[in-house]
Amino acid sequence: MLKESKAFSGIAVRDVEEARRFYGDVLGLTVEPGEMGMAVLRLGGDRPVLLYPKPGHEPASYTVLNFPVRDVEAAVVALRDQGVEFERYEGTPVETDELGVFRGGGPLIAWFTDPSGNVLSVIEGDGIG
Repeated sequence: MLKESKAFSGIAVRDVEEARRFYGDVLGLTVEPGEMGMAVLRLGGDRPVLLYPKPGHEPASYTVLNFPVRDVEAAVVALRDQGVEFERYEGTPVETDELGVFRGGGPLIAWFTDPSGNVLSVIEGDGIG
């Protein structure tokens, strides 16, 4: 029953318009108006990501959305040019370098947050699978 479902993801945000500007204007993604004050990210393929308001929003303590890219360093530089700040994890098992890139095994990855504090990443490769 569920394997034929058109599943989609959702990300809670504190302010949908603020999120729309960030995902659309800063990250350059397609953001469409949704129903009941929500917004919809179109990331390719046919699976949308819903941005929905949550009163008293608290950001997730984990990565909610990963963006596979061919070159993490180039993506970090381009996003920094758009005003994105990358997380720096020092003295932890996921210590990052001066760019904010984790090079400690596995694919190169760099984390940043949306205006609601939700953690996103750029990760080198074609994605999962």
